[in-house]
Amino acid sequence: MTFLLGCLLAAGVLLTASPWLFPAKDERTRPTARRSGRLHSALAGAGLAAVPVPVFLALSILAGVFVAALAFALTGVLALGLCGAVLGGLLPVLLVRWRARAKRMAHRALWPDVVDHLVGSVRSGLALPDAVASLSRTGPEMLREEFAGFERDYRSTGSFSGSLDRLKDHLADPVPDRIIETLRMAREVGGADLATVLRSLSAYLRSDHAIRSEVEARQSWIKSAAKLGVAAPWLILLLLSTRPEASVAYNSPGGAVLIAVGAAVSVIAYRIMLALGRLPQERRWFT
Repeated sequence: MTFLLGCLLAAGVLLTASPWLFPAKDERTRPTARRSGRLHSALAGAGLAAVPVPVFLALSILAGVFVAALAFALTGVLALGLCGAVLGGLLPVLLVRWRARAKRMAHRALWPDVVDHLVGSVRSGLALPDAVASLSRTGPEMLREEFAGFERDYRSTGSFSGSLDRLKDHLADPVPDRIIETLRMAREVGGADLATVLRSLSAYLRSDHAIRSEVEARQSWIKSAAKLGVAAPWLILLLLSTRPEASVAYNSPGGAVLIAVGAAVSVIAYRIMLALGRLPQERRWFT
């Protein structure tokens, strides 16, 4: 009886832990797919949707190897070479995020004009697909290429919903997500108040852009201070490492620990400074 109770207890523990010990195939691949999806969304937001994710990861690895080799060749310090590998591997991701953020900020002031063009087209009696396609000619100059792609896609497939999905993936921005979903709902269930809803959305987007621009201008010094505070010690360390006696000292176990602790402190301090100056960003709820 004791043996039977022990087996039952072991079976119960095994069944309780089985979702974590033996996840289903889709559960094992879901985190990887989620990370790949976020990276693809970042590439699309930066205007690099044509770059495959594996190619981008390979370029990141090559960049890490190149920066590590360069840092080790200049200083001869192994710990700095490892830090250079990490920095070089993250550099393409940081550049993509910076480009996506800059593109989103540049487009933020244009979306109210897009909505106004849509309101005018709807009020003039154009069908929704034609109203969206007309933005390739009458919309803001920076966005005409994206809407020209929508027009070509819609003319070739005839699927308004599918073309909207591909346009949304290409723009990779929460603001056009809301506009596109509003148009989709009006197309599928009817929208007698579509013009009113779009005008309200345009007024909200203009107000949000004005407030964000003012706050970001006032908090820009926080980001500048964070970047200067992180870069200055490492530039001094690189200059010191070019001297032979400093290189020998930093190649010792104590020097490696010092560099590792300094890197951890720099990352933590930089993240805290950015958190203090970051405004909450809208999430893409309609992906």
